[in-house]
Amino acid sequence: MDILHLETGRHLYGGAQQVLHLMQGLRERKIGSTLVCPVGSDIAAAAADLELAVTTMPMAGDLDLSFPFRLAGLLRQTRPDLLHVHSRRGADIFGGLAAKMAGVPALLSRRVDSPDIPLVGRAKYLAYQRIIAISTAVQAQLIAAGVHPGRIRLVHSGVDIDACQPRWTRQMFLQEFGLPADSLVVACVAQMIPRKGHRFILDEWSRIIASCPGARLIFFGTGPTESQLRTQAAGTPRGSIIFAGFRPDLLQFLGHVDLLVHPAMREGLGVSLLQAQAAGVPVVAFQTGGIPEIVVDWITGVLLKQGASVELADKIILLLHNHEQRWAYGAAAQQKSAGKFGIDAMVEGNLAVYRELSGVEQRLGSNGEWRQ
Repeated sequence: MDILHLETGRHLYGGAQQVLHLMQGLRERKIGSTLVCPVGSDIAAAAADLELAVTTMPMAGDLDLSFPFRLAGLLRQTRPDLLHVHSRRGADIFGGLAAKMAGVPALLSRRVDSPDIPLVGRAKYLAYQRIIAISTAVQAQLIAAGVHPGRIRLVHSGVDIDACQPRWTRQMFLQEFGLPADSLVVACVAQMIPRKGHRFILDEWSRIIASCPGARLIFFGTGPTESQLRTQAAGTPRGSIIFAGFRPDLLQFLGHVDLLVHPAMREGLGVSLLQAQAAGVPVVAFQTGGIPEIVVDWITGVLLKQGASVELADKIILLLHNHEQRWAYGAAAQQKSAGKFGIDAMVEGNLAVYRELSGVEQRLGSNGEWRQ
């Protein structure tokens, strides 16, 4: 079996990391994989470092009308058994179209729970024999968009549990970010875009500091709202907030964070939450999207109503003042991650869909199933 993977994102965010984990897992199982991605992208460099097969080509997103023709040409040339499309940014529409043009079966991984554009969203799914949802929230969104349940398969994202254990000492971590020895570190790991909700923690950070003077907030990530967030942070106690940018070495020290806060308003599942919990870090987050499938309320962390910034701060203060409760949540989170969200489970889930589709003709039945 030979799989061609399409990832059009340029940065090594959670979804792109999942593609690399999947390809490594398939290689271990002696299954061929080739990544198709943008020229000069971070994922291309990372895949090359891992000695994975990579083909780069120009990709300009949703308006690149020539892209499906280039991709179809590659599919005709290489003749993979399946095309697995992993992202949006033109891929979910143009990937399926290119597969149709080349006569190659295709499946799509859907990683976000935001609604599609009416009609356009429903039409694009018709090009795929199967759609993989990474959470039940994404699965529900697909069904709401008109996708027949028989064409959807649920495969959770996975994390490398061993890789999530910190390699740095606590002292190294504190020194790297210039933090006092008695710091209580709150981290937010997310791309800086509106739906990730960074503003909610900033709204209440001065009150958190007043109750917990040793608290320090580190934002890991970059994005279009960064300048706006820096402006908002300027009104909080000086030196209590650090904008650390994107850190490819995040897993080397994530386990030394005292608390991960994730105030996203929409989230397909949340790879950063999986990584934190695998490292034994408790989570405070809004109860949205696939997050409740990761965080068990009052067992591995705390879940709150969307947009409840006051309650968010209350729970952060509560946990920062209670080391024993943080430790208990972190231990439970680590155990849950090892049992349900490992890389092997994710790879085997995808592989089951590949085997299901092997040799399937592209003919859609009246019940939404693709007939043999």
